[in-house]
Amino acid sequence: MLLKRLQLGLIHVAVAMTLVPINSTLNRVMIKELAISATLVALLASLPYLFSPIQVAIGSYSDRHPIFGLRRTPYILAGLVLCVLGVVVSPQVAFLMSENLSLGILAGLVTFGAWGMGFNLSSVSYLSLASELSGEDGRGKTIATMWFMMIVSIIGTAIVIGAMVDPYTPAAMMRAFEVVGASALAIGLLGLLGLEPRTKIDSAKAQAEAYTIKQMMSTILDNPVAKTFFVYLLLLLAALLGQDVLLEPYGAEAFGMTVTETTRITPLWGTFVLVAIIIAGLLEGRVHKRVVAQIGNLGALAGFIVIVLSGFFHSIGIFYSGVTLLGIGTGLSTVANLSLMFDLTMAGNVGLYIGAWGFSNALSRLTGSLLGGIVRDGVTQSTGIALSGYMVVFGIEAIMLVCAALMLARIDVSAFKQRAAEPTFVEKVALAAE
Repeated sequence: MLLKRLQLGLIHVAVAMTLVPINSTLNRVMIKELAISATLVALLASLPYLFSPIQVAIGSYSDRHPIFGLRRTPYILAGLVLCVLGVVVSPQVAFLMSENLSLGILAGLVTFGAWGMGFNLSSVSYLSLASELSGEDGRGKTIATMWFMMIVSIIGTAIVIGAMVDPYTPAAMMRAFEVVGASALAIGLLGLLGLEPRTKIDSAKAQAEAYTIKQMMSTILDNPVAKTFFVYLLLLLAALLGQDVLLEPYGAEAFGMTVTETTRITPLWGTFVLVAIIIAGLLEGRVHKRVVAQIGNLGALAGFIVIVLSGFFHSIGIFYSGVTLLGIGTGLSTVANLSLMFDLTMAGNVGLYIGAWGFSNALSRLTGSLLGGIVRDGVTQSTGIALSGYMVVFGIEAIMLVCAALMLARIDVSAFKQRAAEPTFVEKVALAAE
């Protein structure tokens, strides 16, 4: 099973690699070098999350419609190809957008739309395959392995891109994106090779296990504690993850950082996320999960405040300190809040609650990215000072974290304690990939 876990991890890595160039390097170039609206950039980068509800339909369809006896592999491959095409073509679309906005927007919707569709098509399929191959007992370890490999790959991909665009030129960036796309495709194919066995499909069972968005939301809304937790997650994740589109352009605007220098922000952030996850694992069973969650929330809040202060003082050292705090806070908050989510799933249907977590994650990313882009552009145009737009956005995200921290005190998980055994730390981390 170890080999299969590693192969599944390679697929997860391949898809994640296509996200890094767009969410880090390209968004910075589009906003700073090409002076494209941050709102438009945020919208294009958010298409995977805008399309996320189709995962329910994709999963249900692939359950009942195998191709050549394989119900996951063809869909994973199709999704991966779309992701690769999207990441390879996206730089050309960005440059077209700066020359001919109307034509560029049309091409951007097609290109980023293909990337978004590919992301959803592949991710729901390989997570389903991971669950099927691992079985009930091994699912947590499999998903945790995949997620760990993904974080490491994000750090590594960002480092490689940074090296390839030093010094930055449009040709160097396009070449870097092509290398990432080709590498992702090769890694994904290696992961798929001989992974899924051909089996007969029990369509009745597959249909019975499918959940709709309506069922998912009804389950959440009918439970006051789950509803509060859902809103809490939405605020928390919109703040923590919504900064993706703006953090690197902010570094360029505030400190004159080069493209190569801003690509180092993602590895720094990711490294401290991993460190925080390890710390959270060591604290498991020793410190109450709500305390760890609140420490993570407040740590991320401190990170945003420090990042804003770095703009006031024009200090790159303070900025890196803020990014470090943000990474640590994100890691602690993620693990602890996943633990609370497991508490909630024990009282109801696990699948529906896991679906609600994924839906909240996607919705929060969409909300955070669009809010950041719109506010950044609005404030910048009103004040005439580009830096002020970024600082207002980070300030709003800090306020969202304050609201989330206050809501955490209202979440009572005692009603969800009726379960057979406490989930393991690995299982809790595993939900992050859902």
